[in-house]
Parts: sequence; C-alpha cells; structure tokens
Amino acid sequence: MTIRVVVADDQELVRAGFALILGAQPDISVVAEAGDGVEAVDAVRVHAPDVVLLDIRMPRMDGIEAARRVCAETGTKVVMLTTFDQDDYVYEALHAGASGFLLKDVRRDDLVHAVRVVVAGDSLLAPSVARRLVADFTSRTPAGVREATGGGAVPDVLDVLTAREREILVLLGRGLSNAEIAAELVVSEHTVKTHVSNVLAKLGLRDRIQAVICAYETGLIAPGG
Repeated sequence: MTIRVVVADDQELVRAGFALILGAQPDISVVAEAGDGVEAVDAVRVHAPDVVLLDIRMPRMDGIEAARRVCAETGTKVVMLTTFDQDDYVYEALHAGASGFLLKDVRRDDLVHAVRVVVAGDSLLAPSVARRLVADFTSRTPAGVREATGGGAVPDVLDVLTAREREILVLLGRGLSNAEIAAELVVSEHTVKTHVSNVLAKLGLRDRIQAVICAYETGLIAPGG
C-alpha cells in the first residue's frame, strides 16, 4: 500500500523539503503541494490523500480552518506543522480534528515515521506529551464550547461501551501504547487493537488523540491527574 500525502506550507523551502523527504520513501507518494489553506483543502478534495500536513499559519485560510474542513468532509488524517509555544493553536487544532503535531524542525526519520503512524491510526504524540497537552487543553476549555467528536462527550455517551472498552479508554487517556495496554491487561496486542477500534467506532472518534480528549472530558481521567 502506498501512502498518499499532501504537503501544505506557505514557506516554499519547508514545503519542498518535506515533499522531497517523503517522496523518497518507497511506500509514500506526495500527490500534491499547497501554499495556503484554500489550496490545501482543494488538493485534498481532488486527490483524496491518506494524510495532509498543514502548517498552522498560512494565508487566505489558516491551517486550523483547513483542518476543520478536511476533517468534516473527508477521511484524510491531518497532521499540523507547528511549534509547542503556540499552545492556543494546538488546542484549536485538536478540536478541529487533527490527529497529531509535528515541529517544523522535525528530523527526517521522525517525519517519515509520523506519517506512517498516523495512517495506522496510532497516536502521533509521545505519551508524556499527550498527557500534558490534553490535560492542559481540557482544563482550559469551557465545557460549553466543547464539541461532540473528540470533545464534549457526556458520561451517558460512555454507556455504549463495555466494561473492558471503558477500561481501554482510560488507558488510552493515560497515553499508553497498544503494547503497554496489552501488558497492563495481560492480553494480546491484537485484542487491544480490536478493543481500541471498537471504542473509536462506538464513540464516533477519528483516532486515538480524540480518544484521549474524550477520556478527560467525560471525567474518566481528571486533568493533571
């Protein structure tokens, strides 16, 4: 399977560099490049890529709005290009449906790995980063503005989960990988993967990042806990 990618950044050198690195991989094809959010959304609509890399700050339409439209209209996974000193943008991107974040100065191997990880439906953020980021995110965000997917879920929503699936959601919220969850519950990784897929499907969540947010916002895990 070839992973199809769109790269969107208003800095030509950054965009071209990312495209060159990804395009050199035997299992990745860069199907389009875009210099702003409008071009990025159009490229996703035309090429239906597996992943789109979106710079947060772009002319005409910024990466947040582009992510919102891509996530609402397609199944393309969104990875934001950002820096962690742009916290407010990161929080907005999470609500828009982004599956993860990359620093602009990401290493070559980490860029390639990130694209493959997101396509596989796994978390792009390291567990420690995910816990810190999402805990801060949920403690800052007023309940009234939380949305239903990846945020805003109420405890009744969790009634659709079995006891084991709820346990899986708690462990996802703590940032554990499939292997770590399997070790914790003494089950196979295949079993964990099946449970994770069921949790995402039942709660209408796009990926593990939104599952982490859901775990916090439903009160299964206290922010900062």
